[in-house]
Amino acid sequence: MGMLKEFRDFAVKGNVIDLAVGVIIGAAFGRIVDSAVKDLIMPIIGSFGSVDFKEYFVVLSKPASYTGPMTYDALTKAGVPLFAYGQFITILLNFVILAFIIFWMVKAINRVKAAAIKEQEATPAATPEDVLLLREIRDSLKK
Repeated sequence: MGMLKEFRDFAVKGNVIDLAVGVIIGAAFGRIVDSAVKDLIMPIIGSFGSVDFKEYFVVLSKPASYTGPMTYDALTKAGVPLFAYGQFITILLNFVILAFIIFWMVKAINRVKAAAIKEQEATPAATPEDVLLLREIRDSLKK
């Protein structure tokens, strides 16, 4: 029974729950950024020329019975072993774009946080009542 209590205490700690929430939000955020790369940025880059390197591959061994098209999708569905360096280049390019977008977003968030901290520091805190009362007593004793 002690081990179950210890596990419950571990699972209910704030850090574990925060981590779980972070993973869930991170997965959703990853899908948003992935969609931004695939659906917004890559088509713009693709309008300047072909960016999809998926069709760059080397057939390692072609089965004798295969008569289909020599495209990446058809060959992978047929189970033909490929050295798909083009697919790797595409994924690497997507990663670089994704990392750059995240860099921009983190930089913008840090700028907003810094502005909020600067604003908070600029606003003087109200003097507590007990300090005001002590000052009043001090001033009356000086007279």
